[in-house]
Amino acid sequence: MNLLKRLLQTVFVFGLFGVLILIGLYFYVKSDIPSVKVLKDVQLQTPMQVFTRDGKLINQFGEKRRIPVKISDVPEPMLNAFLATEDNRFYEHFGIDPIGIVRSFIVLVSTGQKKQGASTITMQLARNFFLTREKAYIRKVKEIFIALHIERLLSKDEIFELYLNKIELGHRSFGIGAAAQVYYGKELNELTLPQMAMIAGLPKAPSALNPIRNPTRAKARRNVVLGRMLAEKYITQAEYHAAVNAPITAKRHGAEIELYAPYISEMVRAYMVEKYGTDTAYNSGFRVYTTVDAADQAAAQQALINNLHDYDRRHGFRGPNARYWQPEETPWTTEQITARLKKVKAIAPLHAAVVTALEEQSATIVMPSGNTITLDWSAMNWARAYITERRQGRAPKVASDILAPGMQIWVRQSEQKWVLSQLPQPASALVSLDPQSGQIKALVGGYSFKQSQYNRAVQAKRQVGSNIKPFIYSAALEGDYTLATIINDAPINHWDNSLGVAWRPKNSPDVYSGPIRIRRALAQSKNVVSIRLMRGVGLNNTADHILKFGFSDEDVVRSESLALGSAAMTPLEMARGMSAFANGGHLIEPYFIDRLTDAFGNELGTASPLRVCSEEALEADPYTCAPRIISEKNAFLVADALKSAIWGGGSWRHKTGWTGTGWRAQTLKRKDLAGKTGTTNNAVDTWFTGFNQNLLTTVWVGFDDASKPLGRAAYNTNLGKKQIVGGEAGATTAQPAWVSFMRHALQEEPLAPIEPPPGLVSIRIDLKTGLLSEKNDYTSRFEYFERGTAPTKYVLDSGSSTPFDDSLPASEELF
Repeated sequence: MNLLKRLLQTVFVFGLFGVLILIGLYFYVKSDIPSVKVLKDVQLQTPMQVFTRDGKLINQFGEKRRIPVKISDVPEPMLNAFLATEDNRFYEHFGIDPIGIVRSFIVLVSTGQKKQGASTITMQLARNFFLTREKAYIRKVKEIFIALHIERLLSKDEIFELYLNKIELGHRSFGIGAAAQVYYGKELNELTLPQMAMIAGLPKAPSALNPIRNPTRAKARRNVVLGRMLAEKYITQAEYHAAVNAPITAKRHGAEIELYAPYISEMVRAYMVEKYGTDTAYNSGFRVYTTVDAADQAAAQQALINNLHDYDRRHGFRGPNARYWQPEETPWTTEQITARLKKVKAIAPLHAAVVTALEEQSATIVMPSGNTITLDWSAMNWARAYITERRQGRAPKVASDILAPGMQIWVRQSEQKWVLSQLPQPASALVSLDPQSGQIKALVGGYSFKQSQYNRAVQAKRQVGSNIKPFIYSAALEGDYTLATIINDAPINHWDNSLGVAWRPKNSPDVYSGPIRIRRALAQSKNVVSIRLMRGVGLNNTADHILKFGFSDEDVVRSESLALGSAAMTPLEMARGMSAFANGGHLIEPYFIDRLTDAFGNELGTASPLRVCSEEALEADPYTCAPRIISEKNAFLVADALKSAIWGGGSWRHKTGWTGTGWRAQTLKRKDLAGKTGTTNNAVDTWFTGFNQNLLTTVWVGFDDASKPLGRAAYNTNLGKKQIVGGEAGATTAQPAWVSFMRHALQEEPLAPIEPPPGLVSIRIDLKTGLLSEKNDYTSRFEYFERGTAPTKYVLDSGSSTPFDDSLPASEELF
């Protein structure tokens, strides 16, 4: 009895001593133990992802790769793999596992080394969030206390879910969702059992055991995991044997970018960093859904790239990128060629290649992969020599006129075959938006983001040329002018006292029509008519009117050159301003972020754009409606005149037909389109902006060097009749990209014409004089007028009536 009593006293003393030690340890480390309440509002360091409006990933920003997953979405075999390997009693213990601790203590006593840990999943979570991986006793004590706190605060499933999303798994992947992407390029539910086991084996040593760095050690560790799963009866013997014999299939994968759209995603990145700060933007798991549609964005990028290559082809071949051997030297082997080509920085869609042999009208080339490809004559016959931007050499007749063995060239795929190519020298930008809301549908800032991160769509202020004229004509229509008003299209000689020279602005081309209606003058982009209209309205009045369209005062020069497009604007600013003619006279705010969610899809915010509203809605709630800047009637009249820029007028059968500068858009066969070309002096900048009621697109093409003209191209006898020749201009340089994009964007869209608003009348006028006409033939047409502004005189049958309306301002210069 005494022995039992002493034993109980000893146990009590040691127990009390142990409790006191634990209490002492707790108070000793208490100040170093962080509050685990933050786990209730945990913010995993998850990269920001940028998507198209329809959910296609276009970019990812952030130091750590993490794709958070809910435990309910994790396949059961993967859960079992982690449990079997890391903590099979996880759902039974209270945060620490006494059995595991005893086992670890026995190993320590028997070997004198800390070979086996006793960390539960909860303890690992505590370490991953709050501590280091240092093997120290005091860290283990802290780990235990934090784990106990976590178990009190969270459910087992919540702990397990946090653990699966937090653990480091190598190659900058954190959490199983990212690991599945990095190693296998798959979603969790697409992984095989061996792949799940591979990932479950990584927490022990993610750098040393990952299958990319050390496949042999990774396979051994994977098979340990499979053995544990077999021992715990999570898998059958047959499943085990099949899995341990499976090959290592891991390789490095990037984020599954479904559409590479770097310019718009960089706009998102810059906006998010400015709003939230770098750390929050990059690590909070934001999912930013842009306003661009994936198919439209892809079509816009391809249209811009193809258009720049078309320009480059007609201006000639500038020669090889490098020369690896000369004719008298020993040709390189395929191995030497591929080794060098792998060092050449690729610029999509261009691929480096080396010419190894020539036939009369073909060339053999070697690609970086080592594959040999034959370029036929149609793939290279465009390549006459480039001399200057205005001069090209003779059309080649044989392959040796163009290439030689040893040349490193660029090739790209066009119409499902490889063709000789080169890096285009000009730059370009395209912006497409919904004029009713400002939603950006597609945006491209250049040929290649890798080549230049300069986003010309929003950063390049370039002279707009004749793209300014719709705003000039809008100012005129605000006054006493109508679309039927006759203005004299004749040369101007204006003496400039300050310069001591005469200013002689010219039409382009230098052709004059004499008295001409305003509709036709705008459609044919008559420079001198634009100047006369601005003089009639007044320079400052015209400039003030232009500023209504959202342009900056510093960009709108107050000189008569304004009428010819000396103002400088970005393509996005031009698209915004032109939208007023498509939406009935409202100034919209372009926007490119549609909605924002967290990593789990919970909505954090949606766009609330200013939308075009009816007059009643605008008066009732001006804060959600885009403000009106011009009348609906004015907007319609300009837009309708711009339809003539595409479709022309007159009668070709009676030899009075004429075309507008944008006639190439007729190929789209849509009567709801309006548009305007733009070309500056010497074709330094070229533009085309076109629209219907629901979609407006602006394209700009020019050199980044704003002093360099785009030049002209002579006829290439190798290329047939459809080639573009002559001086570069808005209609030939920018409009083809617009046509290509709009063909895609509108292919399934119904016609969306801009309907005439109340307050307009349609009256038949004489085409020559602009006066009223009683004829119903090719000499007349119906024209729109604001009520009370239509001409009051009829044209005389003899045609002797003056073509000039009495309503012209007295100050109007006619000749």
